[in-house]
Amino acid sequence: MKKIVIIGSGFGGLAAAIRLQARGFQVTMLEKNERIGGHAYQLIKDGYTFDMGPSLITAPDILEKLFQSAGKTMADYLDLLPLDPFYRIYFHDKSMLDYSGDATRMKTQMAKFNQHDADQYDRFMDDARKIYDAVITDGLGSRPFMSLSTFFGFIPKATKLKALYSAYSFVTQYFKDARHRFTFSFHPLFIGGNPFRSPAVYLMIPYLEKKGGVWFTKGGMYSVVKAFERVFLELGGTIYTNSEVAEITVKNGLASGVCTKSGKVFEADAVISNADFIHTYKDLLKPETRSKWSDKRLKGVKYSMGAFLLYIGVRRQYPELLHHTLILSQRYKELVRDIFDTKILPDDFSMYLHVPTRSDSEMAPPGCESMYVLIPVANLSGSIDWSVKSKEFTDRVLEFLEEDFGLTDLRKNIDVLETYTPEDFKRERNSYLGSAWGVEPRFTQTAYFRPHNRSEDIPNLYFVGASTHPGAGVPGVLLTAEATESVIVQDMQP
Repeated sequence: MKKIVIIGSGFGGLAAAIRLQARGFQVTMLEKNERIGGHAYQLIKDGYTFDMGPSLITAPDILEKLFQSAGKTMADYLDLLPLDPFYRIYFHDKSMLDYSGDATRMKTQMAKFNQHDADQYDRFMDDARKIYDAVITDGLGSRPFMSLSTFFGFIPKATKLKALYSAYSFVTQYFKDARHRFTFSFHPLFIGGNPFRSPAVYLMIPYLEKKGGVWFTKGGMYSVVKAFERVFLELGGTIYTNSEVAEITVKNGLASGVCTKSGKVFEADAVISNADFIHTYKDLLKPETRSKWSDKRLKGVKYSMGAFLLYIGVRRQYPELLHHTLILSQRYKELVRDIFDTKILPDDFSMYLHVPTRSDSEMAPPGCESMYVLIPVANLSGSIDWSVKSKEFTDRVLEFLEEDFGLTDLRKNIDVLETYTPEDFKRERNSYLGSAWGVEPRFTQTAYFRPHNRSEDIPNLYFVGASTHPGAGVPGVLLTAEATESVIVQDMQP
């Protein structure tokens, strides 16, 4: 059997491992940390359970397709819980909107802000459906874009669909109220994109949510990691944890395997990296092996934002928080500019709260709340010193949640408080510039212009994960595995 080594065990690496092991390859997965999962890691402390990264499932049919590729049925491994509404959005003026896939409920809420916008909801969703059909139904998201001809073949359709507008510009054609313009344009932020320059092709996400729903899994998102691990091991795959890769070895222009920091060598007929893209090229490959992805070219790659996270276990509950809650600053475009371009730590912030105990009470002690707070921040190319700023910023966030937003007595009821900054992403996950989302999804880094599923320097080195085509987010990352699988199968045909 052909041997494949996969570096990293995030959702992309696990999905690729399952697909290729099921096809008859002998797959070995190497993970730097003590447990698998990558960004989908789990924190358990004092009876509280926290998902540290991805917090929701959309497009469950993409997960089902992965299980089917291994001859399995998802229901035998996962207990999916539907969320309704998908999330609650609190605007700066204390008004709110419960975002769901129910058109009638959405239009009723929107009419309170702007009747014109409510009347435009169906037209917007119909146009988002057309983008969804191009990317998902027609398979563009799972098809590698490694030639300009493939890309230029998509351009006429993308132009007709207005999919090359910025996401925000696309949305302004339908909605007038600033609250609706945010509600239907913010989705690129879920995948590390700036809504003011990410192409509107990513606005397939609102329709994807509407069509397939938004889901959670009993036991948290780490249960998806464990399910994938179980399937992979049942197929005969091999996993080594505490096994950080130090080098991808290259002989005669081909990857011959990898060497770990402990000195162990794993020979392979092909190597797949689920590690960060620039980390893979700069730290795991010698400069003489990569003429196309030189240090100069790598410097030109634009990376996404960073994230500041608080994991909070609290001895009471807050029913005003749904499973997913957004709390917004008055500023939108200006705040996004501070994060992506100016790269400062502004005085205001918008945040996303994940409170899984609203759906699964076993993720905290009885009567308690497990929550994480995610705040988009600049990546490490700015000048923020998190060793100095982390505690001060934590205090500001907790003060805001208690005194401005109204989570009564939050601070005096905290049992667990853990922080995770871009520096932690860099140190623990090898994330370049501390960015959890990798290569920023902008037009010049989308489809053909995104790092390819196969290395342009080493023919048997491949990529999966957020930085390759089609991109970040759980559905996107799972599709990178499908796209990469198709390339490998084609490359390795006798």
